[in-house]
Amino acid sequence: MIVVRDIFQIKFGQSKEASTLWKQGIAIAKKTPFGSGNIRILTDLAGPPYYTLILESSFDSVSQWEKSSEAVRANAEWKAWYPKVAALTEHGRREILSVIE
Repeated sequence: MIVVRDIFQIKFGQSKEASTLWKQGIAIAKKTPFGSGNIRILTDLAGPPYYTLILESSFDSVSQWEKSSEAVRANAEWKAWYPKVAALTEHGRREILSVIE
C-alpha cells in the first residue's frame, strides 16, 4: 500500500476558499477511479509555513495511483474545476510513501 500526499501552499487568506474547492474536487474525483482510494484533506494548525493544505490519498500500488490519476485528469469536470484551485495555490509538492505495517 502507498500513501500519496499532495502538499499545497495556499495564498495568504485563501485557506477557507481552497478547502471548500478541494471538497468539490474530491467529490469530482470520487466519480472516477481515483475515488476508489481513501482521500482526505488535512490543513495545518500551526506553522511555519501557514496556509498548508494536504490532499492525502492511499492506493494499493503506485500503478493503481498512476492509472487513477490519469483518469481523474482526463475528466472534463476536473479540468474545469482545477484552474479555480490552482489560482489559490502558490506552489506544491508531492510525497509518495510506502506503508509499513
